[in-house]
Amino acid sequence: MTRRVQTLLTGVAVLIVLVLALAFIRLPYIALVPGPTVNTLGKYNDTPIIEIEGKTPNKTSGNLNLTTIGIVDEISIIQAISGWFSGDSAIVPREVYYPPTQTREETTEQNRQAFVQSESAAIVASMDYLGYPKMVVVVTPPEDSDIAAGDALQAIDGTPVATTDALSGALQKIEPGTTVTVDYLHNGAEQSTDIVTTEPPEDAGVDGSLLGATVTERGYGGFSVNFPENDIGGPSAGLMLTLGIIDLVGDEPLIDGEFIAGTGEISPDGKVGPIGGIRFKIIAATEAGAELFLTPAENCAEALDDPPDDAPPLAKVSTLQDAVDAIEAYRAGQDFPVCS
Repeated sequence: MTRRVQTLLTGVAVLIVLVLALAFIRLPYIALVPGPTVNTLGKYNDTPIIEIEGKTPNKTSGNLNLTTIGIVDEISIIQAISGWFSGDSAIVPREVYYPPTQTREETTEQNRQAFVQSESAAIVASMDYLGYPKMVVVVTPPEDSDIAAGDALQAIDGTPVATTDALSGALQKIEPGTTVTVDYLHNGAEQSTDIVTTEPPEDAGVDGSLLGATVTERGYGGFSVNFPENDIGGPSAGLMLTLGIIDLVGDEPLIDGEFIAGTGEISPDGKVGPIGGIRFKIIAATEAGAELFLTPAENCAEALDDPPDDAPPLAKVSTLQDAVDAIEAYRAGQDFPVCS
């Protein structure tokens, strides 16, 4: 074998090793990419995003899509190089999304819980926006009880509990282990059941007993809102979930065939907060065919950093009312605040 052939074979072998290294060696980085965009008025994995019980929802058409980002974990060197030069992805250290102090499963569960919290905030914000009277509404019902999430508490042993303070006051006068009669509304119908009260934790700093339920004070419309599919992850779906509820149970639908997408955390008082990955969400919405993208005001500067050429108008919203106004103005062909 000549030296030239030996050199050639050595070079080929080194090249093969390099290619394999580039393809198979994993880096402690992840790639952020556009994720699924899901219509809150429709289904995800064959499961409704929003379910209304106790009221016939509006017959609505069109899209109110929440947007997400996708995460590609354990990327190769080739994927990292490609991502660094791509406008459709970003390469970031893995610990940004997967803290080294917790497992991936723990992070996924944390994101799921954040999504559940955004669902709860969406219900509060939407019911208050629609002007329903405030009542003490059950978020997590007592174990082994007839009471369900979404029911409104009315009285404990005949004592009215129109506010959370009134509920606490009534329970402070009751010894733990006492059987009490709870009057409540289930989808607007009056119900009554007996519940055995429990003892507060030692560090709770309260007297009396507990009902064993988690409650909130919010508007009650005589029906319940459920989210059968709560595995999308993260809190940034709050605004679009809120708009989906309003579209389904308001006096009339918000949209009529339009394709509106957006993102943003929602607080119970209707404020829209910033989120991460706005560029990728705009890309996903654009590719899905969105006509309007609802953008948290605090994300506007980032949203304007190299958006797709055919991106829809980026409505600038700071509150739930801003979002509703932007949708109504868009449908009427009128001007509305945009990111600029």
